[in-house]
Amino acid sequence: MARVAEAASAAGRNPASVRVVAVSKGRSLEEIMQLYGQGVRDFGENRAQELAQKAPLAPDDIRWHFIGPLQSNKVRIVRPVASVLHSLDRVELATAWMKGQGNPPPVLLEVNVAMEPQKHGVAPGEVMATLERMSGLDVPVRGLMTIPPVVDRPDEARPFFALLGELRDLAATRWPLVSELSMGMSDDFEVAIAEGATLIRIGRAIFEG
Repeated sequence: MARVAEAASAAGRNPASVRVVAVSKGRSLEEIMQLYGQGVRDFGENRAQELAQKAPLAPDDIRWHFIGPLQSNKVRIVRPVASVLHSLDRVELATAWMKGQGNPPPVLLEVNVAMEPQKHGVAPGEVMATLERMSGLDVPVRGLMTIPPVVDRPDEARPFFALLGELRDLAATRWPLVSELSMGMSDDFEVAIAEGATLIRIGRAIFEG
């Protein structure tokens, strides 16, 4: 997407440092293949069954990102397919994720930056303690993820993106592999990029834009 490259350049960043995850939930395999033909390889799903149905029919080099809430009893469906879990939000899920054959795919710790009761994720003040517990379980945490509150203007999300960046930087002083920032969607990804996003999750703007 040209807008992604422009936003990265405006922020003084290399556009290659921002990876676009095309949110393909509810999209047909035909729509996915149209983007695949344009070079897109990262796709995001938020329902275990939908991911399990699509993945066997799609090319093997697609990297599937699981971006929605995940029940522990659905890990067995998602873990063999996903390349990254964006929504690790509790130790119970981490324990389930570590079970199974082979090395588990990397995960991102979901942070509820505004502590909204209807959303998943750990509170900002609990990030370091949660990462400590994840480290004790050998969970391969590679970054943080958030979904900010709904705002009227994209720039109003900036403080929440900035907070996630600060939390990532703090975590990285202890765990250097915690480097990714998954934040920003169709309406606010340019602001997220300005605040350091390395993964942006775009659905409508990439499929319909």
